[in-house]
Amino acid sequence: MVAVSPLASREKVAERLLDASAKHSFDPDTELDWDAPFEEGAWFWPPELCSLYDTPLWKHMSEEQRIELSRHEAASLASIGIWFEIILMQLLLRHSYDLDPTSGHVRYALTEIADECRHSKMFARLVTRLGTPVYRPRRVDHQLGRVLKTVSTTPGSFTGTLLAEEILDWMQRLTFPDERVQPLVRGVTRIHVVEESRHIRYAREELTRQMRTAPRWEIHLTRIASAEAARVIARSLISPKVYASVGLDPANAAELARTSPHRRDVMRQAAARLMDFLDEIGLLRGPALPLWRASGLLG
Repeated sequence: MVAVSPLASREKVAERLLDASAKHSFDPDTELDWDAPFEEGAWFWPPELCSLYDTPLWKHMSEEQRIELSRHEAASLASIGIWFEIILMQLLLRHSYDLDPTSGHVRYALTEIADECRHSKMFARLVTRLGTPVYRPRRVDHQLGRVLKTVSTTPGSFTGTLLAEEILDWMQRLTFPDERVQPLVRGVTRIHVVEESRHIRYAREELTRQMRTAPRWEIHLTRIASAEAARVIARSLISPKVYASVGLDPANAAELARTSPHRRDVMRQAAARLMDFLDEIGLLRGPALPLWRASGLLG
């Protein structure tokens, strides 16, 4: 049997992903009905995935206020999703900078960047349609993102990519078939799930490859930096400002969400498959382990 070189394996994966992209890519501007009115009484995000679900505060909120909170939380996730996508696009460009631009691996990276451009525009259009503020990350997290996209190691870049993509992917896989949710939101999440499945495969394959060849110092640094990225990503998904937008005390509501057993369980479930993978390739080790636990993603 002839051994397949790592580069050949990388190219084989890239060609399969390029073929899938050619067959299953979408233009959100024409695929979705952006002008259809919202359905009365429908949710904008599954209630069980709302940050305050099953807290004492949730139980005292009216149904209208809960649905309004779901609208603002959907907008927060879309707004933060744009932030994630912009960082990801820069990381992919950095990864491609020194590689052969004619390779399938780089051609797929550029294809993924084109996907992420469409996703960012789609999320921006959704926020506009929702009629909410643009919910930005905290200033310190915004600056941490600037550092990450500038100095991240290659395995760190792909770990950060998976952290942002797989957590949202788990939530969106519950959202797009949920008939309680507004059709437009379901359509946005359906497109994102289909196209992100390729991005996740690409990142997992490359991260596995990188962890097999990276020097010890780079692996150690990646463990620490990725654990910190996990903490930032987890706390950035829902802006505390969404609570003020629906008439709640933001500090009190944010604390209830942070300490909610249901919310903690949701976040652990969202990250469970990814945590198993990161453990398998050796990232959940050593001094970084307490940081991973502090993120709330590790059971």
